[in-house]
Amino acid sequence: MAPKPTNNKNKKNNPPPRQSLTRFLGSFGMGLLIFFFLIALYSLLSNNQAGGTPESLSQLAADVSKGIVSTIVVDGDNVTATYNDGTTKTTKKEAENALTTTLVNYGVKPNQLSTVNIQVQAPSGFGYWLLTFSPLILSVIFIAILVWFLTRQMRGAGMQAFTFGQSKARITHPDDKKSRVTFKDVAGAKEAKQELMEIVDFLRNPKKFLDVGAVIPKGILLMGAPGTGKTLLARAVAGEASVAFFSISGSEFVEMFVGVGASRVRDLFKMAKQASPAIIFVDEIDAVGRSRGVGMGGGNDEREQTLNQILVEMDGFEPNEKVIVMAATNRPDVLDPALLRPGRFDRRVTIDVPDRNDREEILKIHARKKPFAEDVNLRVIAERTPGFSGADLYSLMNEGAILAARENRTKVSQYDLIRAIEKVMLGPERKSHILSDQEKKITAYHEAGHAVISSVLEFADPVHKISIVSRGRAAGYVLHLPLEDRKLQSKKEFLDDIAVSLGGYVAERLLFSDLTTGPSNDLQVSTALARDMVTKYGMSSNLGPVALEGAGGRVLFGRGVEESAYSEKVAAEIDAEVRSIMTEAMTRAEKAIKTNRKLLEAIAKRLIEVETIEREEFDKILVAHGVTPKKKKDIEPQIVAA
Repeated sequence: MAPKPTNNKNKKNNPPPRQSLTRFLGSFGMGLLIFFFLIALYSLLSNNQAGGTPESLSQLAADVSKGIVSTIVVDGDNVTATYNDGTTKTTKKEAENALTTTLVNYGVKPNQLSTVNIQVQAPSGFGYWLLTFSPLILSVIFIAILVWFLTRQMRGAGMQAFTFGQSKARITHPDDKKSRVTFKDVAGAKEAKQELMEIVDFLRNPKKFLDVGAVIPKGILLMGAPGTGKTLLARAVAGEASVAFFSISGSEFVEMFVGVGASRVRDLFKMAKQASPAIIFVDEIDAVGRSRGVGMGGGNDEREQTLNQILVEMDGFEPNEKVIVMAATNRPDVLDPALLRPGRFDRRVTIDVPDRNDREEILKIHARKKPFAEDVNLRVIAERTPGFSGADLYSLMNEGAILAARENRTKVSQYDLIRAIEKVMLGPERKSHILSDQEKKITAYHEAGHAVISSVLEFADPVHKISIVSRGRAAGYVLHLPLEDRKLQSKKEFLDDIAVSLGGYVAERLLFSDLTTGPSNDLQVSTALARDMVTKYGMSSNLGPVALEGAGGRVLFGRGVEESAYSEKVAAEIDAEVRSIMTEAMTRAEKAIKTNRKLLEAIAKRLIEVETIEREEFDKILVAHGVTPKKKKDIEPQIVAA
């Protein structure tokens, strides 16, 4: 299933209170700086309003006595004197006295004063009054702006408090062509798309269903592993029907404040009804829809109140409201039974991991905007990626393009995609993680042990690649891939898988008479598989067909179950049965390695030389030592008479 980019036209949310306070303080400080700047500018202009060189009043009186001053202009308290040589000087007079009186007091004689042309300019006009009242006007304007700004901030904070209970759903409108997704953009999931086409038909033409008394399901639950395309399918339904699409995560309903989640549910359904026909999509609904009464807080915690509101809203729909609720989860076993009853989530659509043909179609969708070299064969890539989800395939194609760009190539080659498979499965290569000669030898024999047992046991998956180049946390790895996709796995296959997992452990013990930390993950995986065989799949001959643990060991049939939901005696029997399976698998692994010791030596020595062995070269080594490589064949299950 090809994932598409999510809609970016989200509803604008109010900023958090801390951000609002920071923005307010910054704006307030900027306002004060502007105010002080205006005051300083006014003072500077008022001081420099009169031109000329500043001079003291006593010096002016002395110059008048000398007869070198021709004209004096008095403008308020400002005095401008023009000398005989044309120069101009300014000074200030006493505010309470006339200029002539001041000059006489400074010793200027009346006959000397009579030779000077004294002009008095009375201040008047708009400029004078503007200059006079400018400090007051600027202060009033600044205070008005500050009050308006504070009021706006308070209104924003108040609106944020009032909108706290509103829905935070992202809305994709039907006329948004850029974000629209249809079934053409979804590869695989044929049965799921057929189920959902009825929903599309109802949203397009509800009268056809209502005329015959049919009621379309009110809720559709999409179930599947992570990355299989549940969200993409929900968006495709909305795109096919050309209706509004409201998407929200289950975790966005739950807040620490009681009643907020229920309020958001009410607001979401109200918006959807106003925009009907519409689809409400709740992703990861298990975050809010888990079984009630098994968690902290009893029936009064916020999560359960939110779930109660969802149940009420879904039950209150009328058949002609044309609002469909879709939800997605990968844990349907933990959902509350009230969510799954008829009238709420009536229809449950299971989305499986894509098979080989579907994987090829998904790869073609992701290949639309990528330039490929001539050697690219997407069919081969699909065959080498069993168990990959749509999200894994998207990551694979993206990593292949990144590898090509890193090496300054303009086209993606088949080699890039093959390397991308291993990078997605195991992690990037750690070429700087250099092993010593002894560690390299131990790792080579360890991986050769896995490969030998996988090649000689009938129900084990064939080997596609062996490497002792570190990837992720592994010092080396063996890439096992099944010849064909499997929906079921038998007990014989499980037992062979456990024996293959113990191949490295057995090889180290037999060849070096010692053990390292290398097989630790193999032991964990094989032990967990053996325990699942006993407690989940009923594959124990002693305990019989009894499911002693749920999917996660804590939940069974939607109800909380303790980890030890059985007696100590049964627990001891489980441990004994697991130990018996592991011991038997180790015995088979030892026998296989001892029988094929030369094959083990050949593979290990070749690994030490080249570090990586591909399938073609590995098959040649098998043939040279009398082992037939595994090929696809039709095996009919044997029916044993009772």
